[in-house]
Amino acid sequence: MTETDAAPDTPPDAHAQEHAHHGYISNQDNYLKRLRRIEGQARGLQGMVSDEKYCIDILTQISAMTSALQSVALGLLDDHLNHCVRDAVASGGAEAEAKLLEASAAIARLVRS
Repeated sequence: MTETDAAPDTPPDAHAQEHAHHGYISNQDNYLKRLRRIEGQARGLQGMVSDEKYCIDILTQISAMTSALQSVALGLLDDHLNHCVRDAVASGGAEAEAKLLEASAAIARLVRS
């Protein structure tokens, strides 16, 4: 959503305030840098396939890319647990239960992948 998409009575910085509470914000530049590197790896893999490189070399690069994605995911999960979940648990109530269930589901998805 851009500032022009916001409701007329919504301050221009409301979108930024809405997301300022995410735990990864302090590491956002680092995450973006790592994701750009992963994006480059994906383009490199496409080139390897186009250039008909050796299967094992392609699989090795896929493994490296998978590890890089898992590292980003674990960092985001750690930030989520140490910020969003911790804050919700400190407040207690239904939000705490919801955040714990959400984190548990995220961990289950990561383990299955």
